[in-house]
Amino acid sequence: MNATSADIETLERLQTVDLELLRTRKELEELPQRAVIAAAQEKRAALQAKMDQIKVLRKETGRKLTRSNEEDASLVKKEHGIQAALEAAQGDYRNVEARTKELAGIEKRRFKLKEELAELKKDQSRIDKLASQISDGIKKLDATEEAATASFEERSGALTASIAALEQERGQLTSEVPARLLEAYDRVLSRAGGVAIGRLADNRCGVCRAPIESGRLIDLRNQAPIGECPICKRLLVIGGPAQA
Repeated sequence: MNATSADIETLERLQTVDLELLRTRKELEELPQRAVIAAAQEKRAALQAKMDQIKVLRKETGRKLTRSNEEDASLVKKEHGIQAALEAAQGDYRNVEARTKELAGIEKRRFKLKEELAELKKDQSRIDKLASQISDGIKKLDATEEAATASFEERSGALTASIAALEQERGQLTSEVPARLLEAYDRVLSRAGGVAIGRLADNRCGVCRAPIESGRLIDLRNQAPIGECPICKRLLVIGGPAQA
């Protein structure tokens, strides 16, 4: 394939730029901060779901505490009323006996309420402690995501700028390569995925490193200054003077 020394030099520089573009784009796509941010968001969502459950439990426990306290207050009020009725019923045996039994029932219920309230307060304490732990966990995840996001934005910004500069340089280089040669290079590049051109060295392809047998080597040298590796089909710069 016809090419001048300048064409070959430009093409090899283009290869360097394309490899750097490939590396930089891959680094941008695989920035570890992405995984850190995604993991933090996933964990926070799970913790937030637990927090929502905790809020429901806290609300339900609060309602139970309120009901129990209100019932106890009502029983205290009723107890006072019965005490007053007992004082007024002195000498009325049947009335006193009925009021006394009623007081005993109230006392028994208030004792049960006291136990229930103690358990509810323990539940409330456990819920508050768990809510605090979850809240701390969410805050830590927020800090982790914030730091990872800042780091990601800084690094991705630098990589994006590098890609833009490389793409600009690539555009300049491609404008200097003959259309037929550039078409052959781009075709191989799209198929080979990275390295499209190498040099013939020690009767081997400089890219795939496969030895080239003598018959094929003669055909390849006839294609000088740029031929095609018979093994990997990449472009090969062949020694000898370049064609004008």
